[in-house]
Amino acid sequence: MEQTYNISLFTENSIGILNRITIIFTRRHLNIESITASECEISGVYRYTIVVNTSLEQVIKVVNQIEKQVDVLKAFYHADAEVVYQELALYKLPTNLDKGEEIERILRQHNARILSLSTEFTTIEKTGRPEDINALFADLKAFGVLEFAKSGRVAISKPMKTLEDYLKEI
Repeated sequence: MEQTYNISLFTENSIGILNRITIIFTRRHLNIESITASECEISGVYRYTIVVNTSLEQVIKVVNQIEKQVDVLKAFYHADAEVVYQELALYKLPTNLDKGEEIERILRQHNARILSLSTEFTTIEKTGRPEDINALFADLKAFGVLEFAKSGRVAISKPMKTLEDYLKEI
């Protein structure tokens, strides 16, 4: 049975690592729904969060294959219930003073905030789950969304064992 899995992998910062990792997904005909990368809590170590919809057997095989890569320190997989996650979205709307009160009501309802305001356009920020981000987009569509950009998922696992604990075991 397919479900959403969050794959977290920790790597050294080396050229070509992202390419080698994405090839693993391509060979297994798995679509990456979301991918983010950043430095993690350990200096010099980078964290990739990859979201896929697949079976448990397939995600186990992928994680095991990823861990065989030379520059990968450790890889984990977690179901959605085992992680805390958020996404970030930016919306660019034409500045419309006539509809200001209505837009303000929508922003309050969705816990969004205005990042910048000019005479030509307004930039709005929303963090949350994908369904919350999409709901705000649907409500703002009537005002003529000029641009919309959404980040990949940023997630941390609920289990308490840290990367440092795993590295000490190695």
